[in-house]
Amino acid sequence: MNRISTLRREWFANARTDLLSGLVVALALIPEAIGFSVVAGVDPKVGLYASVVIACVIAFTGGRPAMVSAATASTAVLMTGLVRDHGLSYLLAATILMGVIQIVAGLLKLGRLMRFVSQSVMTGFVNALAILIFMAQLPQLVGVPHVIYGLIALGLAVIYGFPYLTRAVPSPLVAIAVVTCVSLGLGLEVRTVADLGQLPTALPVFALPEVPLTLETLRIILPVSLTLAAVGLLESLLTAQIIDDMTDTPSGKSRECIGQGVANMASAVFGGMGGCAMIGQSVINVSSGGRGRLSTFAAGVFLLALLVVLQRLLAIIPVAALTAVMIMVSINTFSWRSLAQLRGNPWPSSVVMLATVATVVATGDLARGVLVGVLLSGVFFAGKVSRLVRITSSLSADGAQRIYRVEGQVFFASAGLLSDAIDVWEELDQIVIDVSAAHFWDISAVAALDRVMLKARRHGRVVEVVGLNAASATMVDRFATYPKDEMAARPG
Repeated sequence: MNRISTLRREWFANARTDLLSGLVVALALIPEAIGFSVVAGVDPKVGLYASVVIACVIAFTGGRPAMVSAATASTAVLMTGLVRDHGLSYLLAATILMGVIQIVAGLLKLGRLMRFVSQSVMTGFVNALAILIFMAQLPQLVGVPHVIYGLIALGLAVIYGFPYLTRAVPSPLVAIAVVTCVSLGLGLEVRTVADLGQLPTALPVFALPEVPLTLETLRIILPVSLTLAAVGLLESLLTAQIIDDMTDTPSGKSRECIGQGVANMASAVFGGMGGCAMIGQSVINVSSGGRGRLSTFAAGVFLLALLVVLQRLLAIIPVAALTAVMIMVSINTFSWRSLAQLRGNPWPSSVVMLATVATVVATGDLARGVLVGVLLSGVFFAGKVSRLVRITSSLSADGAQRIYRVEGQVFFASAGLLSDAIDVWEELDQIVIDVSAAHFWDISAVAALDRVMLKARRHGRVVEVVGLNAASATMVDRFATYPKDEMAARPG
């Protein structure tokens, strides 16, 4: 009964709006899919078929309802070399292997690694993606007739104004219809979808890629497949987190990894390129009211219908209408609040966010931006925690013994403080290191303790370590190189 209720909630609780939002997404997918095909060096139909298949399959297999997956720029840029050097068949084989790797990642629950992506990196990722989406529209805004600006302005006015009248129909869909009617009614000579590239006229056909099943083939496609799988999962999981926040609903990250793998394998056997979640189209879907799996499935089905059945109608839609929709997406995607928070947030958080944005915009690679952000977050975190270590000392009444009290977390970033703070040159009979308020995390901490013991022995000092908790004592017993019989380590 619970499974049936879950299916109803995920598929039919919002059926009417899901279908309409799916139609809007289908229209927005077309220029993107064609453009990404050009980037990858393949025919437009390869990207369009991929978008149809991935959207339909991920609706069933994915872990995030209402999230849209299709051919994307982040994966397309990784395919260029393979297509150029070896052809489409090797790309399809690499896409199948990409899917296998993603399924394995899901089974290993690698989606849990998302917990290491900080909020600052997430914000930077979102802002950078919004900027990239807007930059992708610049060819439609620079050096074009003035009438294009008028159509785009009209589209944006409808998008933001129509919801004040009613939300029964998604405003982006209304904007596309209005701009198309105005363009046709006035007989305007503007670029249309037909000018973006040749559209497919038949359904995709099942066929396995024709490549030799040899180790040489594996050597060629494996590096590309690994990169595609990693970038695809990274963008998908980040997008899932964003849609989670927008809809205030949870998603299954491991299921999403497996779902992406299944969808990419299905895309390849139907002649499509690999892809992943698309934050732009996902935001369009959610902004248009899409909440269930039906919206994602409808996007794939409507896209196929538009390509095969309603191709003539699709062909007359002005590119300006789709540009208006994508500008809306970039505006809605950008976290404007983050600009106001730059001065109020801790400076490391602001640096991480800005570095993520700068890296993505400079390279056009979302994965590199996230990697830079995560590394910077780790560096700042390690520096902050290392400063929490406090070492104080006191001398006994007779002057023969000095007790050093260590408080905080001792690890690679703070271990140096431990070895530097203990003075083995002082004329003493005994040095006591009290670590009852500290914790040893790694071998760097143990190595610091080793260095103290070695220096103390060279100067004829006796050192006693007290207060080791169970976990720290285990680390010392296992990794310390100083003779255990000379290190009197006892619990406090």
